[in-house]
Amino acid sequence: MSEIPGDLKFLKSHEWARVEGDGRVTIGISDHAQGLLGDLVYVELPDVGAEAKAGEQIAVVESVKAASDVYSPVSGTVVEVNSALTDKPETINEDAYGDGWMFVVELSNKEEINDLLGPDDYAEVLENDDH
Repeated sequence: MSEIPGDLKFLKSHEWARVEGDGRVTIGISDHAQGLLGDLVYVELPDVGAEAKAGEQIAVVESVKAASDVYSPVSGTVVEVNSALTDKPETINEDAYGDGWMFVVELSNKEEINDLLGPDDYAEVLENDDH
């Protein structure tokens, strides 16, 4: 299993959130999630300006095996999307925590970050999933 970056927060449904210093949060799916899905062939990103709600579906990733909803870890306005994924969804497979980011949300409620799992708690969720 790959290393879980220490600066990320997670949902149990395998989305990650990286809090940027400017009230924005970059969001993607975990390396574990992309591994379960297999080779990604399509990504449906939210529109810039869309309202994200914590815990609600906002995007879709499709692999040769399955389609999976992506949930937003936080609430706010989508201010940027990684449009490179449209042509190259496999970037998520190659670099889930880097170039494979999916979208950026301008936070509307900073407190929601506290509801997310830290890296150690997320690692524990993965461990329990494997048993």
